[in-house]
Amino acid sequence: MATEKTSGIPIVDFANWRGDSTPEQRQTLALELADACRRVGFVYITNHGVAPELLDEAFDWTKKLFALKQGEKMLAPHPDGSAVHRGYSWPGLEKVSQLISEKENIELVKALRQTKDCKESYEIGSEENHEQPNVWLPEHILPGFRDFTIKFYWECFKVSSSILKAMAIGIGLEDEDFLLKFHSGHNNQLRLLHYPPVPASELESQAVARMPAHTDWGSITMLFQDDCGGLEVENPHKPGEFVKAPPLKNACVMNVGDLLMRWSNDSLKSTLHRVTLPPLQDRFTGTERMTRDRYSIPYFLSPDSQSIVECLPACTDAEHPVKYPPLVQNDYRRMRAMVQYPKNVAKASA
Repeated sequence: MATEKTSGIPIVDFANWRGDSTPEQRQTLALELADACRRVGFVYITNHGVAPELLDEAFDWTKKLFALKQGEKMLAPHPDGSAVHRGYSWPGLEKVSQLISEKENIELVKALRQTKDCKESYEIGSEENHEQPNVWLPEHILPGFRDFTIKFYWECFKVSSSILKAMAIGIGLEDEDFLLKFHSGHNNQLRLLHYPPVPASELESQAVARMPAHTDWGSITMLFQDDCGGLEVENPHKPGEFVKAPPLKNACVMNVGDLLMRWSNDSLKSTLHRVTLPPLQDRFTGTERMTRDRYSIPYFLSPDSQSIVECLPACTDAEHPVKYPPLVQNDYRRMRAMVQYPKNVAKASA
């Protein structure tokens, strides 16, 4: 069985999904992974396949990116509105929430933004996704950034594909590639995130937020985080109570997204999570208890935009009838994104 941290989040060693592993080893690992995702929806994965040296390089590029002058970062601004989710989002532009809207709701967008999310991000996708075209910095601003992040994007896809294959076996599918057939890799998202320093009192009083509680929209998410801390996951046995998910060196935190939960007919959990104060006191400085910079890199594996997500027969029976009607990925993405990015917003100044 998977081991567990004191937080209650299981740890699964993915080493036995190598090409030279026996079918029995792969089956055991797949069942461990699926069991963790049924119970918690979150799991630490060690020996996942992304080389530590490559991760170090990814964090180096992330820090270089966000250390640029504001005017330089604004040369690749997130497009207006919620239709395209690429490029640079300055602090306060995005407002993460759990709300869904089928149409534009200006009043709801304003109400959500009474509390600002204090973070900045940069979104990258496949160069072949013309529905979500990338927004790049000019090459001379950060030479090599584009080439590296494209390479890293596809390396993450390779690893997340293996995780999805294991998940398919773990939930009882005979074909380990069944779910992967809906995931060409071109509709995924690599996100580079920076949480700048903020007085702890502003987070404690909820004057500002880092990232409010939400579930992810896609199939699975792989998260790589620095050693700052701040990620919290809702306790599946006590709704509203969150447990800390501290960094585990060289591990990724993997969680189930909404669409995989629908495919599994709710047997796998898409769990609420958030980013708040770092848990350790040495992450604060000065009389204002300024939080330390936090960097993280999530990779969102999503079905292709016209994929139809419907409950799998392997996850339904007389005691577990179908809970959801079929859903098109792009329709769900649009409803989740509608209130997160406003239209006609003033761009951040340099």
